[in-house]
Amino acid sequence: MKSKEKKLDRTLSIAPMLDWTDKHYRYFARLMSSKALLYTEMVTTGAIIHGKGDYLAYNEEEHPLALQLGGSDPQALAICAKAAFDRGYDEVNLNVGCPSDRVQSGRFGACLMSEPQLVAECVSSMKQVVDIPITVKTRIGIDEQDSYAFLTEFVETVAEAGCDTFIIHARKAWLNGLSPKENREIPPLDYARVHQLKQDFPTLDLSINGGIKTLAEAKLHLQTLDGVMIGREAYQNPYLLAEVDQQLCGMERSILSRDQVLDALLPYIERHVKQGGKLNHITRHIIGLYQGEMGSRVWRRYLSENAHKSGAGAEVVLQAREKMAQVS
Repeated sequence: MKSKEKKLDRTLSIAPMLDWTDKHYRYFARLMSSKALLYTEMVTTGAIIHGKGDYLAYNEEEHPLALQLGGSDPQALAICAKAAFDRGYDEVNLNVGCPSDRVQSGRFGACLMSEPQLVAECVSSMKQVVDIPITVKTRIGIDEQDSYAFLTEFVETVAEAGCDTFIIHARKAWLNGLSPKENREIPPLDYARVHQLKQDFPTLDLSINGGIKTLAEAKLHLQTLDGVMIGREAYQNPYLLAEVDQQLCGMERSILSRDQVLDALLPYIERHVKQGGKLNHITRHIIGLYQGEMGSRVWRRYLSENAHKSGAGAEVVLQAREKMAQVS
């Protein structure tokens, strides 16, 4: 397909996180930032092609939105990319960074770094059927294959297939011996390597990921790089997103207070519950909204103890806020 790709603003994106960045979290995040690029959880090609659920469902308000795919079969990836394109996604991202055993057994994730030609074939296959960006999220190396030369060979090979956007987690991955959690914490961060990559491949769009916790840190990386991807901090301390549009993207818009964010979310909660959804499907994502505020522990405890109960609705969220206000 002839490319008519729309250029996405990648200044700040939120990492795909399994069990966390579902459509409810993404709707919540979008209330705070209109500019942040949101990613789905990783979805395998097998789930989309053979699964019974709708793995591509999202709220229209979530745009700009990228689907992250897990897979290594070029044909299956093309089918899924086309399905995502038809459903209106703004980008398809290939996971070449996840180190879990389950992912490796399916021959995708970080282990694909050792097969750059296969990744290139996957990218090329997807690009032939869609005209939205096909991007790759990867590590700086795997196991003993962690030289800068290894990384540049991987990037060069995949870029030649038409991928001009890479999100680099600035740690290598150990494919054996470390859990996914340990792989996010134990291998040392090497931000300098990602910055060097941009210097050596100036025409590529490069974003950095890994260990970034503040917008001030993001600003420093953006002096050299095209984008910053924040993961766990954007989930556990979500209110940092409230200043993204102003601080990083230069937009002139008022910053919502935490209470205003919650008020804006209430109609969504009410719709979800009215349609038969469970309250805690949403409240588990907003536990951290008042992090650092007086009474935040009361907020977290009340939601944790009550949101799962049968018949629980938006009134539980309001009660949690009232309980917190009584503390302060």
